[in-house]
Amino acid sequence: MKIRLGIVGPKDSVDIMSEIAKEYEDIIPVCFEYKNSTETTEIVEKNQHIVDIWIFSGRTPYSLAKRSSSNQLFFYLKLNGSSLTKTLLNIVYKSKNDLISVSFDMLEEKDIAETYRALNISYKNCHLYEYVGVTPIKQIIAFHTTLYNEGKVSVCVTCLSDVYEALTSVGIPVYRVTPTLANIRTTFSTALQQWEALNFKQSQLTVMLISIDNINKIEKPHSFSYDLHRLNLELQSAILTFTESVSGSFLSIGTGNFIIFSTRGSLLNVGDQSVRLLDNLSLITDFPANIGIGYGDSALAAEENARLALLHAQNYNSNSAFLVENTGMVNGPLNRAKSISFEFRNEDEDIGKRLKECGVSITSLNKIISVQRSLGKHAITASDIAEWLKMTERNARRLLNNLTNAGIAKIIGQEAPATRGRPRNIYQVGLDYFPITQETEIQRNRK
Repeated sequence: MKIRLGIVGPKDSVDIMSEIAKEYEDIIPVCFEYKNSTETTEIVEKNQHIVDIWIFSGRTPYSLAKRSSSNQLFFYLKLNGSSLTKTLLNIVYKSKNDLISVSFDMLEEKDIAETYRALNISYKNCHLYEYVGVTPIKQIIAFHTTLYNEGKVSVCVTCLSDVYEALTSVGIPVYRVTPTLANIRTTFSTALQQWEALNFKQSQLTVMLISIDNINKIEKPHSFSYDLHRLNLELQSAILTFTESVSGSFLSIGTGNFIIFSTRGSLLNVGDQSVRLLDNLSLITDFPANIGIGYGDSALAAEENARLALLHAQNYNSNSAFLVENTGMVNGPLNRAKSISFEFRNEDEDIGKRLKECGVSITSLNKIISVQRSLGKHAITASDIAEWLKMTERNARRLLNNLTNAGIAKIIGQEAPATRGRPRNIYQVGLDYFPITQETEIQRNRK
């Protein structure tokens, strides 16, 4: 399948990029020239429906494109030492300038310093306007103009066509840094690789398992079958509507249990999608619903992951949704502000042995590490675990103490409780920094 590549920039950059694009059989270049970089946002906004991925002539149009509503892949031509060397040689050849006092903009100081060092030229009398996340064209023009008028620089070097045009119009000697052909080819190749990877990822099979708990416990036994069938039909109708919105197909696999087949690309905002479905089901029945979502390279792998995700949702709480990636990573609950990501696998024999001895599963350990990471403070308490993982503080404390005995956690401090009571231990949990010590070995032998 050919890729429609949106190329955006001033005319000279677009001409070069479109010429290079002819070297790639899979690319159909769609070119957009601008006179001013501020046109970029509107270009992307109006044309995103006819373009698959975008490449911009520089960081400025790239940043402006990010303001659009498009969520497509964006790339820009990065200027480096090779591009600068080409420009400096051009200055020496054309103006016989000695390159000792030059003003630059938008480049990395590291690239300039390394280039000057390689050319055995002093950089101390040069001036740089560094990129700080925005590109105030007028300020950059003033930066170069002031330095030149004060005699502090003899020539200006810019990465921006707007600045180049402005300085040229007032007679200031200015040269523009442009990407090398090798840089353009590298950017094109990177864009193609990421597009192919994204397409492969988006085409992964997705299975959603929906389970309505306790649906068979409908009251009024004399009308049981009718009420149950009516409820099941209402649930089917809601799930059918949802399935249509994600371009999928669904099957009823027993009363209150449904399976949806779709693709990853159709479920871009999977958390939002699952919340919407759970909300719709809660309007139909008071019975708790749970959703398990699985990604996979085959239907079997996706379904296995969905079953695992559903099990995590059911063990977590009513009306929860979990997702298992094709890599084995578990994410959830998707419909909560506080969600975590963790693995349920372990390939370290020593860790597996220590966990088995202390009675903690690899899933529980990975959940605790994920909560600790989510808190952002490299430490955790039993109350933190109880809140995030929906368990009692007593169970959370038991898990942490067992991990401490196994040398996978350690107590690093204490905190006073909000109400009366004993101080609570603060733990640090991790797989990398707690080898089994002699003291730990003694504790385990005593057990």
